[in-house]
Order: sequence, then structure tokens, then C-alpha cells
Amino acid sequence: MKTLYLIRHAKSDWSIGYVSDIDRPLNERGYSDAHTMSLIVKEKKIVPDLIISSPAVRAISTALLFCRILNYDPKSILINKNLYDTSAKEYIHAISKIDNKHKVVFLFGHNPTITNTANALTNAMTEEMPTCAIAGIQSDVSDWDVFSKKNNGLVYFDIPKNH
Repeated sequence: MKTLYLIRHAKSDWSIGYVSDIDRPLNERGYSDAHTMSLIVKEKKIVPDLIISSPAVRAISTALLFCRILNYDPKSILINKNLYDTSAKEYIHAISKIDNKHKVVFLFGHNPTITNTANALTNAMTEEMPTCAIAGIQSDVSDWDVFSKKNNGLVYFDIPKNH
């Protein structure tokens, strides 16, 4: 069984006009939302075997906040440059390349791609994932390269506004 948690990065800071998009940090609400959502994941006893992140500062920062709460070694985060400014097809390709020893994977990324990926991987998703939303998708498959809509189900969906 494989479970993928697609997590949109937390709210970023648009007040800094001179920072490139990839270097944009989280804002105060972003830090707060990431902290809240990671605590909820911890309460639910959801523990990742692997964390993958886009190279954008806001995605890595969100992943790092989850690492702190979940006692996950931040040095083990896999940064995938192909998860920034790309398509759902590229996200699905990255998922297909995950080592099969990993059962529970967190993937931190961006909209609209993360929403499009959730929609491509399950029939249950339709709405846009707001910042720091989490979509948990599960499958009975043993190989990540066959993780697809035909054998997946949405097992978890939560957003900061719920808390």
C-alpha cells in the first residue's frame, strides 16, 4: 500500500517586491498555518517515510516546519527541481520515480499544479487546494510507477481554514 500526501506550500509573502518568485518566503500566516497543519498531521499519527519538495523557498520552508513537528530529519528532504513551475505530468513522473521502499510520502508543491495532480490521481478532487491544504491519496499498489487514478482513493483532505 502507498499513501501520497500532496501539500500545497503555505501562504507566501508578496510584500517583498525585489525577491524572485522562487525565493519568495512565507508570510506570518503561512508560518502559522504550516505549524497548525503539521500538528494536526502529528495528532493523526501520519508519519512520512519520505518528504519531497519543490526547490522554492516557500515550499521548502513549509516542509521544514512539518519536519520540526514530525521529528523528520530535514537533511533527508529530497529537493526536486522539476516540481517548480511545471505541470501535473511532471509531478506524476516524479511520483513514479519514488523508491518503492517508501510507503508514505509527503510532496510539497505549488498551485495550480498540485491541484491538477490531485485531480489527475483521484476522482474525488475537484476544488482548488488553498495554501497549506493537504490531500492524502492512497492505493493498494506496491509500486509508485503504477500509482494512478484507476487504483487510488482520496483518504484525507484538510485545509487551514477548518482550524
